[in-house]
Amino acid sequence: MRLKKYQSYIYAQFTKKFLTVSFIFFCAVVIVNFFEEIRFTEKYNTEIYYTIMLSLMNAPSLMFEIFPFIFLVCVKFFYLSLVDKDELAILNSNGISNFKIIIHLVALSGFLGIILLFFFYSFSSNLKSKYLDIKNRFSNSNQYLAVVNEDGLWIKEELDNSLYIIHAKEFDKNSLKSITITEADKYYNNRSTISAKSANIISKNWQLKNVLVLNDSGSRDNFKSYIYNSSFNGEIISNLFSNLNSLNIYELHKLSTNYLKIGYSNVDVKIHLNKIYSMPIFFMLMTILGFIIINKFKKIKSRFFVIIFGIFISVIVYYLNYFSSILGNKGALPIYLSVWAPLFILFLICNIGILKVNEN
Repeated sequence: MRLKKYQSYIYAQFTKKFLTVSFIFFCAVVIVNFFEEIRFTEKYNTEIYYTIMLSLMNAPSLMFEIFPFIFLVCVKFFYLSLVDKDELAILNSNGISNFKIIIHLVALSGFLGIILLFFFYSFSSNLKSKYLDIKNRFSNSNQYLAVVNEDGLWIKEELDNSLYIIHAKEFDKNSLKSITITEADKYYNNRSTISAKSANIISKNWQLKNVLVLNDSGSRDNFKSYIYNSSFNGEIISNLFSNLNSLNIYELHKLSTNYLKIGYSNVDVKIHLNKIYSMPIFFMLMTILGFIIINKFKKIKSRFFVIIFGIFISVIVYYLNYFSSILGNKGALPIYLSVWAPLFILFLICNIGILKVNEN
């Protein structure tokens, strides 16, 4: 049989296994997420319909995070399928070595990774955004909203039947600069405007400096310091920003630029973007790793051991990525190093392992 026919067979079988394993993981994620959403729907006394809908809407975003491990599991099932049907021996006897099989699988994993990056991630981020909108509507979390754009930071806050629109040109975790607070009634009639050079927002009692208060009566009052009682502090404001998983790639780049314009750190956005861009390479490396593991222990009859060992390796890889990202967010590691260093380590491990694949 010609090589192209083998290629088509390998691609078709691996894709079939990938879709099957992905569907199994998707069902598992939905079930686990269902029990999480039950707590939310019980708290706000919503119908079971919303529990199911929220579980389904949140699942794709969670799936994108675990796709690397899906590829690892997929390779195991693919390899075991070849062994069970004696297809691996047939492929080897026709000049298709294990190394060539890996090359085909890696190429397909990279192709699938690009599709998942540009299409699935956009789909999952859009659903995540709608998911958060629905939850905010029920929990009344939309009583305040933080948005960052090219004009600075904007916050909407509702307190004591009054609406407050807060705008600051610069923001860091503990302070706002060039701040304006506009108070309106529930009919959006302006009551007063507070302008300040800066505000300390470590606590919920904001300490404003160099303040001018304009009332609807036309009076003007100046204060060296002024206390504005808010429902949140700097830490809470940071958490009000959009969930990064709910933003597509274009929106993430725009958010990163806007963060810089207002003096706010964009490290978390850059790390998130780099993690997204690294996913196709991560998929390819996990495919190689899965093949190496299953090929290394193919003489062991206990498939349970092989599966457990694979899970163990997956957990190590996950926490290596996780802690590296934390170090990047804290500034202990450069942004690119925090994302790409674990992949480089995995690449070296795969290189060592792949050299021995043909020997088995």
